[in-house]
Amino acid sequence: MSLMSMQLWTLVELAGPIFTILGAQFVIAVALNIFVVFRLMGRDYDAAVVCSGFGGISLGSTPTAMANMSAVAQRYGASHKAFIIVPLVCAFFIDLVNALLIPFFLANF
Repeated sequence: MSLMSMQLWTLVELAGPIFTILGAQFVIAVALNIFVVFRLMGRDYDAAVVCSGFGGISLGSTPTAMANMSAVAQRYGASHKAFIIVPLVCAFFIDLVNALLIPFFLANF
């Protein structure tokens, strides 16, 4: 019901800025994956699976990360390390950071 009642035509003038922000987010996420996460995780297969999960986190959420990692693992083989690291980071670190940053931004901006 809520999707049917949305007036999406009122957002047409924001399409350019929204696509610009999405494009910048994608480029930054890919650059972080290639130049930071892959190298810090050890430059091996486990690091590649963690990068697929990080791509899901940075462009979506934890279920997206798990779906990305599952697709890679089904095609190339299991990575037990990645399936432990990514969900823990998503569940613990992101929630902890959000609990600290959201009140900070609400109070200061």
